[in-house]
Amino acid sequence: MNTPATDSPDSPRAEHRHHAYVTNTIPWYVRVVWIGFWIFTIYYTVVYLFPSLQGELEKVAPKAAAGK
Repeated sequence: MNTPATDSPDSPRAEHRHHAYVTNTIPWYVRVVWIGFWIFTIYYTVVYLFPSLQGELEKVAPKAAAGK
């Protein structure tokens, strides 16, 4: 037995009809690009960013750096 709420075009059941999305798989080359991006990001952070930040912090607080 249908109620007036389910017959309405604004009912949740009627609105859900258009929201049943089907996902697509990511191509292998897109995954390779993302993996390469994250590897480069980690490499850059460790090799360039951390040493530069350490030098900048020594300029800001030289007493704390000298106490090491």
